[in-house]
Amino acid sequence: MALTQSPSSEKLESSQLFVSPIHDKKEIEDVFIESPDHDFHYKTLSWQFVSLLMIAEIVSNGLFSLPSALAVVGIVPAVILIVFLGIFGLFTAKLLIDFKLNHPNVHTMGDAGYIIGGPVVREVLSLGTIIFAICGTSSELLSGQLALQSLSNNGLCGIIFLGIFSAATLLLSLPRTLDRLSWLGLISALLITLSGILAMIGAGVNPTPGRTLNATLSTNFYQAFLAITNPVFAYAGHFMFFILISEMKRPQDAMKAAWCLQVFSTIFYAVFAVVLYVYIGNTVASPALLSLPPKWAKATWAIAIPNFLIAGGLYAHTAAKLVLVRLFRHSRHIYSHTVLGWTVWIILCFTAVGLAFLFVVAIPIFAYLIGISAALFASWYTYGIAGFFWLHDASTLGGGMRGMLRHPVMLVLSVLTVLAGAFMCVAGTYVSIKLIINAYASGIVGKPFTC
Repeated sequence: MALTQSPSSEKLESSQLFVSPIHDKKEIEDVFIESPDHDFHYKTLSWQFVSLLMIAEIVSNGLFSLPSALAVVGIVPAVILIVFLGIFGLFTAKLLIDFKLNHPNVHTMGDAGYIIGGPVVREVLSLGTIIFAICGTSSELLSGQLALQSLSNNGLCGIIFLGIFSAATLLLSLPRTLDRLSWLGLISALLITLSGILAMIGAGVNPTPGRTLNATLSTNFYQAFLAITNPVFAYAGHFMFFILISEMKRPQDAMKAAWCLQVFSTIFYAVFAVVLYVYIGNTVASPALLSLPPKWAKATWAIAIPNFLIAGGLYAHTAAKLVLVRLFRHSRHIYSHTVLGWTVWIILCFTAVGLAFLFVVAIPIFAYLIGISAALFASWYTYGIAGFFWLHDASTLGGGMRGMLRHPVMLVLSVLTVLAGAFMCVAGTYVSIKLIINAYASGIVGKPFTC
């Protein structure tokens, strides 16, 4: 867990390890250096605003797909899974945050990958982060498109709505520092919460007649794990932790933000999923808003739209920020208004949103690809890779194998975390690919660039 840099210590608390002093300046140098003469000041976020940005980004993508998981496996297994994944996510958040505090120079999963596995791992994790962030942007664009179509009764071609929403998302991604988005995070978190509450009220006052409810349901592995991918994706925001923590005033407070995120999302997810399922039954759609009466659905979509915009902008900002810092770390283009810095930044944001737009309109199976992206990336970034972080620091900073063996519980938990991530990755990819094959076989896959 959190490591101290005291070589004289012989024994630390069970949540700590022995640490050898780090003499490499590149290893201990922070991602962002603060100076009064800088135009851009990055280390400005409080833990409260970081928690709001996390909620705005993570709850946005996960909330409305959860009730359908209950329709597949039943209330009891699904709720147990939602709560377990929330607690598991809190544990892995602790491991990620400790790793960041031990290695202040880490800005992204790619930087962390370089520390634990060298340049190849860095490039793989960096590319994965960019792809996942763009897929997250695409998901928010798709949600925005559905919302606008619902509110307008399909008054325009869906691609036009998507283009309008993409332009607004691009504008929100352009601020260079996250503090410019922090108050929007507050608004976004409030609106997605209000949207969920309104959806629960709408379902409660308009219950589905003759609905079927099940405490448990027997199903095959394919259907069951397909349902599991929804809760896994619902917690898929850990890949942004390093970037957010890098812009905190006090990175040591990051765990407070993680507590707020995981406690809120776990409770809200469980309550929302149960209420929608109880009042709609096994016919609940994904997203669940499609199962509400039209007036309630429109009201809920309308309130959620700003959240989709802000979350999409945050995802695109993340993809662009990763590349910008990689190109110009510690140069004047990061800290000052320069033509090159602004030109590259605008191009990166435009590229991120543009690719997200193309993913939605040009790939007929994009909705299914979200499942694959969750399996390939969320399984590792949210869960599995955190185990590697603890094992690395316990070994290299804590005295090798003997250092790890001093903490047998954490050693076992870290290994199990890695294995859990690997299982989610392999099984999730399998069921997502099978779902695509079945979709093509049944003829429900549309054509690209169509309304």
